Amino acid sequence: MRRILLPLLLASFATAQAEPIGEVDTVFKWIGPDHKIVVEAHDDPKVQGITCYTSRAKTGGIKGALGVAEDRSEAAIACRQVGPISFAKPLPEQEEVFSERISLVFKKLRIVRMVDRKRNTLVYLTYAERLIEGSPQNSVTAVPVDRAMPIPVK
Repeated sequence: MRRILLPLLLASFATAQAEPIGEVDTVFKWIGPDHKIVVEAHDDPKVQGITCYTSRAKTGGIKGALGVAEDRSEAAIACRQVGPISFAKPLPEQEEVFSERISLVFKKLRIVRMVDRKRNTLVYLTYAERLIEGSPQNSVTAVPVDRAMPIPVK
């Protein structure tokens, strides 16, 4: 049992962390924190020079303060080149690059990278996933890569 749990635990610590950029209050709450929109930065762990910025709702109030609130299944994403682009190794055609729990147990915000070979472009999709039923609400953005540097694909 330990052999199974230890790798899972280590893998959960190895996932990329979101860097908080800022937040704005959207609804005042008398008790607990206000409802907010938070903006976070996510560096692509396999593509140097690309950062994705997400905005999403964060539920406040008593449930939010206790960490048991379920945030809405809505997010926006914008990925940009923030430095020279480089690839340590070939990328899969499609891969999850980030996920973050947005409810106590059942919901995750996910960012998936896809490679558009024809246009030499990296496409990023964000969506929320529930254990039983996901949300069709999503957001997509794309970062073109200079044709002089073809994206290496597995």
